[in-house]
Amino acid sequence: MGSMKEICASGRLLVTLSSLLVPLASCGAAPTGEKEPAPAPADAGFRTEALAQFEEPWAMDFDDATGILVVTERGGTMKLRLPDGRIGEVNGMPKVAYQGQGGLGDVQFAPGQAGPGDTLDGRTIYLTWAEPGDGDTRGAALGRGILACSTALACNLQGLEVIWRQQPKVTGSGHYSHRIAFSPDGKYLFLSSGDRQKMTPAQDLDSNLGKVLRLNLDGTPAAGNPFASKGSPADQVWSYGHRNVLGLAFDAQGRLWDLEHGPKGGDEINLIEPGKNYGWPLVSDGDHYDGKPIPRNATRPDLAAPAITWTPVIAPGTFIIYSGDMFPAWKGQAVIGGMKPNVLVRVAFDGTSAREVSRTPVEQRIREVEQGPDGAVWLLEDGAKPEGGRLLRLTPEAEQKPPR
Repeated sequence: MGSMKEICASGRLLVTLSSLLVPLASCGAAPTGEKEPAPAPADAGFRTEALAQFEEPWAMDFDDATGILVVTERGGTMKLRLPDGRIGEVNGMPKVAYQGQGGLGDVQFAPGQAGPGDTLDGRTIYLTWAEPGDGDTRGAALGRGILACSTALACNLQGLEVIWRQQPKVTGSGHYSHRIAFSPDGKYLFLSSGDRQKMTPAQDLDSNLGKVLRLNLDGTPAAGNPFASKGSPADQVWSYGHRNVLGLAFDAQGRLWDLEHGPKGGDEINLIEPGKNYGWPLVSDGDHYDGKPIPRNATRPDLAAPAITWTPVIAPGTFIIYSGDMFPAWKGQAVIGGMKPNVLVRVAFDGTSAREVSRTPVEQRIREVEQGPDGAVWLLEDGAKPEGGRLLRLTPEAEQKPPR
């Protein structure tokens, strides 16, 4: 393998991982008195291409009609990557509160868009970012705008309108969450709103912190939300009792799942259902960072239980539920990027529960996972150049057989 300087100069790296991978023990937490689960094996091998590098990338999304990829960088810039590898930039980004975990966040193309040509001109996109407030306060914001592109590599974001904000803005710079997922029918926007490291607002319906929200595409509360009768902001809320949700994804059955950071232990995947309380900070399968214990999920059967938890943590970046044909053995499974340790984790769903089926070491922390239009799996490494920030494309090294 060449040096990082050589990799950046060539712009393309092809690595076969099968000879580099070693199994790591599964860190799924076992109930008290039960044996730890058997170690999850590493995947047998896939080919990894490094196709570009970015500065602290946080999210990406494909425009299916053109194959153009948009990538957010936490410092406040958005880049374009064309299918031929050329890189451009989108101007007109909002001012972001770039500190701690804050900055430019998620990006998603509006559902149901298609158009001729080879540019993103006229596409509607949704963005999230950490927004400064009065004094020493900050909060997540969700905005919607339209791309105006003079060429495939030169776009401006026009008419950007903030359509939702975290309430209230608070001190600190962590746990914004601000991940976007559109419902399969394209009618609703689901948004994760973190607890902002304040914990108790997650149980308070007079705040939209620590919640998963269901909104109309214009950012207004969707009709039929479970707490609509309580007025604003409870009328936005789909579920509550969340800590720091960094992944939202729908499965083939139309069910919504989240991927959530625990405290010291207790990372989890949850099946998100309307009106349910997911327990934070009342319960967790982890403890506070100062060692103070938290009652376990199993002690409160009245609260929604996670489908799977991890102690020690995997510190997930985000995840997809894979639906492509390139990796048939992965179909219907969660593909998760881990940041502590640096791993790619696959999780299978069994009804309303889940189990880890593989854990593959990777070189750097994985911030973002995306499925490409052709079924390849794309990753964004967390961090700045030169060590981190690469855009990776995964394809099968050998024939993948579907599960029996």
